[in-house]
Amino acid sequence: MMRLVLVGTSHHHAPIELREQVALDPRDAQALAARLVEGGREAVCLSTCNRTELYVAAGEAEQAEKDAVAALASLEPDVEPALYRLHDRAAAHHLFRVAAGLDSLVPGEGEILGQVRLAYELGTAGPFLDRVFRQALHTGRKVRAQTAIGESPASVSAAAAALAEQVFGSLEGRSILLLGAGKVSDQAARNLRSRGAEITLAANSKTVRERIDEQLEAVDVVIASTNAAGLVLEAAAVADALRRRKGRRLLLVDLAVPRDLDPAIGELDGCYLYDIDDLEQIVVETLLLRRQEAERAEAIVAAEAEKFHEWHSSLDVVPAIASLRARAEAIREAELQKAESRLGRLDEGQRRAVEAVTAQIVNKLLHLPTVRMKQAAAAADGVLYAEAVRHLFGLGEDER
Repeated sequence: MMRLVLVGTSHHHAPIELREQVALDPRDAQALAARLVEGGREAVCLSTCNRTELYVAAGEAEQAEKDAVAALASLEPDVEPALYRLHDRAAAHHLFRVAAGLDSLVPGEGEILGQVRLAYELGTAGPFLDRVFRQALHTGRKVRAQTAIGESPASVSAAAAALAEQVFGSLEGRSILLLGAGKVSDQAARNLRSRGAEITLAANSKTVRERIDEQLEAVDVVIASTNAAGLVLEAAAVADALRRRKGRRLLLVDLAVPRDLDPAIGELDGCYLYDIDDLEQIVVETLLLRRQEAERAEAIVAAEAEKFHEWHSSLDVVPAIASLRARAEAIREAELQKAESRLGRLDEGQRRAVEAVTAQIVNKLLHLPTVRMKQAAAAADGVLYAEAVRHLFGLGEDER
């Protein structure tokens, strides 16, 4: 039977300095997952600014876990102590919580659902992971439709805007330098504008970035969220700008992983630097507003995880059920042929009537054993029931 294995790390287990070493863009995540696909395995890699996780479906869970650990350790050896390892029901429950936004830095944020979908589409998902990820996406949509968990700040970008407002008291008329292009930057811009801020410059190319130094003298807030491989803004450039600002405060928020802003900026007088991990206080405040909705969301996730467990457990008894039905069908067909040889060939109408009656008898006889075996599977007794059925009915003995 296929097993579900999860190996990964997140903002709960590793600081940003470690997470940024294993953060992957979608194509690199796809390539990492592909390294684990062998011998009928399936694999998906989910990598965001807050987590990098490998989901593997395999017949042998222990070796799959070892291989997933080795794959992540190949990106950064120091990450291994920060890795969590989950199997089967626990792994599915975790994925469903992730898709629902319950494991995010800002619980309930909606961006993660699209990230889970993209990881699934780029991964090597066969029948097993296809079902798991489809159920995860269904769970995420269900939580958003049936709870109000997403009505408070729903993304890191929204939390960054709230942080800026806390620092200045009001963003009305404040000027923002936005570094980066893409979904995170767009979300940051929308949230900042909604609070009265003005986007002075959105730098998303090398040509425009040449103007960053001069803009640093005038702006109040810098929001960085690029996909650059190295630092976009060095401490020396900020220090030069601070000398010309005549004591005016400068807030810098780094939403990127790997980081865009030189950590040394935080040591300069007159400016305040925050990265993703520094948004925890806003998350705590958000949790107070969302606790009731989160409880409802957790109940939905738990119910979906139970459905996965029942389905996964039933896989243990499916072969026995299929063999039992095949044996019953073979006996039924053989007895019909014997009856025809004794009584003469039945016409088409008679044959249909006899087929219907005998098939109904078989189905009614096997219905309750089938239901009980599936119920036993969910209670961890399925293997014992399956073995008992194989023994009692001699299933598989003809193949020996």
